[in-house]
Amino acid sequence: MKKKNDNSLQDAMQDMLHEFRLKPHLDETRVKMLWEQLMGKTIATYTSNIVVRKNVLYLTILSAPLKHELSYAKDKIKNLLNAEMGEEYVKDVVIR
Repeated sequence: MKKKNDNSLQDAMQDMLHEFRLKPHLDETRVKMLWEQLMGKTIATYTSNIVVRKNVLYLTILSAPLKHELSYAKDKIKNLLNAEMGEEYVKDVVIR
C-alpha cells in the first residue's frame, strides 16, 4: 500500500526555499521585477540600483528632483510593494 503524501506542492516549495535559504534572494528579485511595474517606466529609468538588505529597500535614484519627490512617498512605496508581495517584506525604504 502506498503512503499518501500530505504535503502540497506549495508546502514542498516553501520547505525547499527555507532549507536552501533561497527565499531572501527570490524576494529581492521579485522586488526588482515589481519596481518598473508599480512605479512606471519613467521612474524605473532613473533608478540605477535596487537592493534589499535585512528587509530595507535601498534605491539609488539618478535625478535629484525625483529623489526628493520619492522621499515623500516612502510609505506609499513600501505599502505598494508589500501588497504585491503578499506579506510585510519591506520594513523601510532608503533613497540615495
